[in-house]
Amino acid sequence: MTWLRGFSVCCWAVFLGGASSLASAAGPTGNAAALYQEHCAACHGESRFGGIGPALLPESLERLRKPEALKVIGEGRVATQMPAFGDKLSADELAQLGDLIYSKVTPAPVWGEAQIRASQMVNADAANLPAQPGPGLRGADPLNLFIVVETGDHHVSLLDGDKLERLYRFPSRYALHGGPKFSPDGRFVYFASRDGWITKFDIYNLMVVAEIRAGLNTRNAAVSGDGKWVMVANYLPHSLVLLDAGDLSLVKVIPTLNAAGDKTSRVSAVYDAAPRKSFVAALKDVPEVWEISYDPEAEPVAEGLVHDFQYKEGHFTPGMFYPRRTLLKDYLDDFFFTQTYHEILGASRSASKGQVIFLDGRKKIADLDLPGMPHLGSGITWKWKDPAGRERTVMASPNLNEGVITVIDLGTYQIIKEIKTLGPGFFLRSHENSRYAFTDSMMSKEHKNALQVIDKQTLEVVGQIEAAPGQTLAHVEFTRDGRYALASLWELEGALIVIDAQTLKEVKRIPAKKPVGKYNVWNKISRSEGTSH
Repeated sequence: MTWLRGFSVCCWAVFLGGASSLASAAGPTGNAAALYQEHCAACHGESRFGGIGPALLPESLERLRKPEALKVIGEGRVATQMPAFGDKLSADELAQLGDLIYSKVTPAPVWGEAQIRASQMVNADAANLPAQPGPGLRGADPLNLFIVVETGDHHVSLLDGDKLERLYRFPSRYALHGGPKFSPDGRFVYFASRDGWITKFDIYNLMVVAEIRAGLNTRNAAVSGDGKWVMVANYLPHSLVLLDAGDLSLVKVIPTLNAAGDKTSRVSAVYDAAPRKSFVAALKDVPEVWEISYDPEAEPVAEGLVHDFQYKEGHFTPGMFYPRRTLLKDYLDDFFFTQTYHEILGASRSASKGQVIFLDGRKKIADLDLPGMPHLGSGITWKWKDPAGRERTVMASPNLNEGVITVIDLGTYQIIKEIKTLGPGFFLRSHENSRYAFTDSMMSKEHKNALQVIDKQTLEVVGQIEAAPGQTLAHVEFTRDGRYALASLWELEGALIVIDAQTLKEVKRIPAKKPVGKYNVWNKISRSEGTSH
């Protein structure tokens, strides 16, 4: 359907409370149903199809045994918003919930091509807007803007990175994923919500361009380096969805079926590998990594027996938008690109080691001997001089389960140092122009209010920034020039705390409603080594 002429961001709010209704599903019954509605539905959806939290269906819980699921319900889960219910529910009630979430929903949820196409909404006025910064930006540098996701009241703010002032604020979909993606020129930003909605917003003209619901429970989205395509990673249904980046129209649904053809999988994550002209996706329930080229000149993909590769004697499929598989022995729950994009570093929640995968060779080339639960998707890189004065490229990763930052030599994949921190953390951030990297301890009950500052040459903690006890301080992002670092006071009545990146002193606070993340346009589109890609 097409939006009415004159539809603006203000009118967009009308749509936000009522996402397209799903095919009717039989709800849970009895006491388990009441328990679910009271304790679970707000995050996991009334029909268990997912919301802020993931879908709770047998097909999405295959890697989690029921005893482990009961443990998660009772004790909560590290590095997520899942609280502990062991002090609220009896053992019998926990067991009832366990039985419920492992039972099938009837009829099974359906969200295929027809449903995706029917959900598309396009703003008819957006096509006529000028391709230059409009008056709403008040002369701000369009490449030094921040997109701030505020989940406290489901809004997004646009921040001037020079004046450090809010320019605009508008309502968002419910449960946005923390990492929006930008078009290569920085004009458009694309949001993915956990319940599957993809939204394209024109930063220059402060207007929603289009929306479409690509799935029921979505992990994240990526925008191609040429600005033409959006790839959506779904938990439910098990699929990757390719959209035209212009109006978000559906191009292709790619079922995530394993190489043997006998099992489907949720998608752990999908990211753009711009220098390779491809998307790279990791599958959560089968040990495979896929590379999906958007290059029209991509080499054909060979499957099955090939008599002669040079003369294409065998079964070959055109390479554009067709998965090229790397088969592994272990899963990847998230991953990190090296700066060359030749390799990815990844790990699963259950593995004791990480993996280095060589994309051109489609194979694992090294193990990473990492402690705890490394959060490689939040890693950063920089140039570091060893004691002999030799320059090396290193990668550092926070840890979701231990108070440590692991620094890895990307030439040898050996650990250079483990930097002890106050507690488990989620984010690590820096900038090319800064000698410092900032990390949080947000998984720690005692120290979640603290950021620690690491000197990138000495690999030592040299500073600490604290909020009030009991508050959460996390997720740093730098201005375009690296002069200031902005941290999130992760509270309902929270703030963006602006820190001088040289003196490490607080400069000002900008009030915000639980600002879970902030993203600088230039740092993202330039693939800064100090932030995630």
